[in-house]
Parts: sequence; structure tokens; C-alpha cells
Amino acid sequence: MRRYGEAIVPDSPRIRSDGATLQRLLPYLWQYKGRVLAAIAFMVGAKLANVGVPLLLKRLVDAMTLPAGGATALLVVPVGLLLAYGALRLTNSVFSELRELVFAKATHGAARAIALKTFEHLHGLSLRFHLERQTGGMSRDIERGVRGIESLVSFALFNLAATLIEVLLVLFILARQFDVWFAVITLSALLLYIAFTVAITQWRIQFRRQANQFDSAAHSKAIDSLLNYETVKYFNNEQFEARRYDESLEQLRRAQLKSRSTLGMLNTGQQLIIAVGLVAMLWRATEGVAAGRMTIGDLVMVNAFMIQIYIPLNFLGVIYREIKQNLTDLDKMFTLMDKEQEVADAPGAKALTGLDAPTVRFEDVHFAYDPARPILRGVSFTIPAGRTVAVVGPSGAGKSTLSRLLYRFYDIQQGRISIAGQDIRAVTQQSLRRAIGIVPQDTVLFNDSVAYNIAYGRTDASQAEVEQAARAAHIHGFIAAQPKGYATQVGERGLKLSGGEKQRVAIARTLLKDPPVLIFDEATSALDSQNERAIQAELRAVAQGKTTLVIAHRLSTVVDAHEILVMEAGTIVERGTHAQLLAAGGRYAGMWALQQSSGEISL
Repeated sequence: MRRYGEAIVPDSPRIRSDGATLQRLLPYLWQYKGRVLAAIAFMVGAKLANVGVPLLLKRLVDAMTLPAGGATALLVVPVGLLLAYGALRLTNSVFSELRELVFAKATHGAARAIALKTFEHLHGLSLRFHLERQTGGMSRDIERGVRGIESLVSFALFNLAATLIEVLLVLFILARQFDVWFAVITLSALLLYIAFTVAITQWRIQFRRQANQFDSAAHSKAIDSLLNYETVKYFNNEQFEARRYDESLEQLRRAQLKSRSTLGMLNTGQQLIIAVGLVAMLWRATEGVAAGRMTIGDLVMVNAFMIQIYIPLNFLGVIYREIKQNLTDLDKMFTLMDKEQEVADAPGAKALTGLDAPTVRFEDVHFAYDPARPILRGVSFTIPAGRTVAVVGPSGAGKSTLSRLLYRFYDIQQGRISIAGQDIRAVTQQSLRRAIGIVPQDTVLFNDSVAYNIAYGRTDASQAEVEQAARAAHIHGFIAAQPKGYATQVGERGLKLSGGEKQRVAIARTLLKDPPVLIFDEATSALDSQNERAIQAELRAVAQGKTTLVIAHRLSTVVDAHEILVMEAGTIVERGTHAQLLAAGGRYAGMWALQQSSGEISL
């Protein structure tokens, strides 16, 4: 059993094949097919110019050995060759820069499109996924995936593919201009080099993957700890958090050391293969010069070709490793994109209609977050159009689950929930959530201004409308008293505000949205009695003519509801008006008496 606080290795996700990952990437790049083709053309042009350099160098060297009386030629021929040599060098550089310039829009555009699609998909996933996620590790995966797109294209297309093109051209020239053994030696060295590099790199990739997993785990712990800064301070657990973080960093260090030590083995083997191949080629060329079959220029050309080929090959291990790592990083982001939407729109789903006076119905609703632990057991009730129904009961009775199901954060296992006669599973989620407004018990705000957080209820609202909503929520005076007014920053998750201030911002945000269906989930639980009475009066006024579900603990906040439901263990055990339930002398009456005696009720 894992010791509490012990660092753990994240589960390794299913890794798709490299080909499948590339296949997922290609459509994003192919949107810029004109630029892709132009970049490939520039790349081929650059390699042709690069291969032409040793050929000119050979002619330049051979031109220096002229017969007697060739002084004029000595002055003319090398100058022309030197100019051509310089032109080829320049052409290679120009084509390489044009390739980068033309292709930049494609790589950045593909990265942007994939990042945006991932972001939108994550917002489309169910609440269950977001409750179980590790934000720090997930953000790290997205960051590495986006960065990996540009590196992958650069390494795969402009390094690996370009090097292979150049190798093929050189092999053709060597076999055609000299004997076939030059091509055989070069090709044998290349194949051995590539096989060795791929085999060792494939073995090493496990250490890099482990390092990434430990890096994500460390990042998740750091982010989670910093987000819960106050809790850490409350319990004096700074050293505990530091130890947890350090355990992940130590695991990361070990994985990185394994990766680095095996890299030395890879580099040594590569250099040995290159050295043997280069010596064999130069020995063959030197022997040809000695036998008179080749000129000094031929020897220089062969040497230049080998240098041009083997210098890029020195980085083949790095290139292949980076390509594999980029594919791994990209695959992790595609894995996020492939996360199944637990709650998805039905095929052909239409927008929710008939919202002038919508009735909300729960019909024999059964629901469980976990099959082993049922939450709702056959819950049925109706909120008539323009009426208010309140739900009360002990913690764990399933009250807040009602609001989550109405928002369709989860789908029910049995029964039916409808708004205006339409099953919420048959309409689009966008239209459903536009029709509902909620003031939650636990209000989390964006790290932005007060005005931004209130306007989040309706992002196109004017400043005047924002202030009107703030007045209705009795928070305008507090905001206006701040040095920066509505531009006051609320801090991470709104921690610069008190619980009551955050809740009033949430109320203002919902008032600004002005939806036909309202949910108040302990909407005034963080307010003092004086402010609670003022806000309750405002909420009652706002709820006039709207279909309203009130979830409450303090019974004094629901006495005016048209119907009160008492829930216990996922079932409705009592229902009626406040007066009827008191007269019945049942569970509700007992809760009322208990809260009166404890001072929670002050009417």
C-alpha cells in the first residue's frame, strides 16, 4: 500500500504508433499545401546547390594544374569557378532561408489549430474528467505537444528528409563518376549507422518518457501546492510539500541521468562507424590517385562529399531522438483530444425552445457517480413555470446533484429530466446551459477584475449593466470604495475577496445573465444575517416569473417557496409548503426546531 504523501509514477497512457501520430498531424499541415510544396521545392533546391559545391571544388583544384603556357587560362578558369562556387554557397543559404520563411506559417498555423482544438475539447469533457485531472501535468502535456509540432516538422522534413535526399544524390554521383565500391562503402556505413542509431535510440526513449512523466508529476505537485497556498500555511506543511516535490524531482533526476549515460554510448558508437567509413573512403580515393585513375580534384571531391554527408549524420541520433520525443509529446496531446466525451449531444440535437415559461420536471430519476454508491433513487418532482421549489436535507442527501444533472454535467442512468417538455438529453448542451443560471455554494472567480467576473454572466454587457447587476447584488458600494473600482483584481480563484464578497459577485453574474431557469445552491451561505435578508429579498424579486430551484441548508431562506422538498439518502421523504410541513410534524419540522434552537433561524 502506498504511504501517504509518497511520490508516485503516473500511469503510462496508451502510446499510438508513430505513423498514426503523423497521420493525425498531416491534415493540419496540408491546409497549407501550397506552402508545404513550396518549402519542399526550396529544400530540394538547397540540397542540389549543396551537392554542386564539391563538384565545383574538384574542377577548381584540377584547373590549378595546367600545362606550360597556360597562364591566360590560369587567370580565367579559376576565377569563373570561384564565382560559381560562391554562387552555389549563396544559393544554398538563400533557398534554406526561403524554405524556413515559407513554411513558418504552416507550422505555426498547425500548432495553433491543434492547441485550440485541444482546448475546446477539454472544455467539452465531462465534469468527472475535470474533477479527476491533474491540471499541472495536463497543461505541461499541452505545452510540450504544441512545442513539439514545430520541432517535429523542422527535424523530420528539413533535417532527416533533406539529409536522405543529399545522401541519394551523392551515392548516384559516386557510383556514376567512379567505381561502384565508393557507393557500396558509403551506403554500408550509412545503413550500419542508421540501424545502430535507431536501435539504441529506441531503447533509450523509455528513459526520456519516464523523465517526462516525472516532470509532469513534479509540475502537478508544485501547481497544486501553490494553488492551495493558504491550506499549506494553515497546517504548517511547507516542509511536507517540499519533500513531496523533492521526491518527484529526485525521480526526475535519476531518469535524466540514465538518459544522459546511454547518450554517451550512442555517441561513441556513431563516431566509430563514421570514422571507419571515412577512412575506407579516403583509402579507396588515395589508392585511385596513386594508380592514376583519379585526380587530386577527385580526392578533394570525395573528401568534401564525406564531410557534407557525415556532419549531418553526427546529429542523426539527436534528430531521431527529438523526432521520437516530439512524436511522443504530440501523441499525449492527441490522447487528450481523444478522451471520450462522457456527455455528448445526441445526433441531430436541436436547440431548447419554449423558454418563455418553462416547466422543469424530474421523472423517476436514478443516478450514481459510482455504480456501487447510488445518489438519487427514483426522484420525481415538478417546478411549474414561474414557480420556486426548494430542496432541503442533510449533507449527502443528493441536493447539489440535482443542479449538476439539470446542467447535464452528467447523464442519468434511469428516468427523465425535461425543460419545457423537452428531454435535456435531446437538446444541445449549449442551448440548455444558456437557459439556466446558477449561484453556486462554492464560488470560484477568474484571476481578473471584478468587472470581468461579473460580466462573465453576459460577456457583451455594457459597464452600466454590470454596475446595475452589482447594485442588485448589494456589492456596488464595496466595489466603488476600492481604489481601482471595478478594475480591482480579485486574485487567484478570487482569494482577495471574502467568501461573502465572492458570493455576491456570483449573484451579480447570474442576475446579469438573466436566464429563464434559476438555481440557487446555498446562494447566501457565506453572507451575514443582515446582508442575507437584503439579498434574499432581491433574489425573490429576481425569481418572480422565473422557474427556480433553491437548494438550501438554512430553512429560513426557503419559507416563501411554493413547494419544499425534504431529501434524505437520495429520496424525497416529505414535500409541501412551509406551513404544511410544520403542521405535519415530520422531518422538516424537526429540522426547523433544531435550527431555531441553535440560532440559525432569525425571522
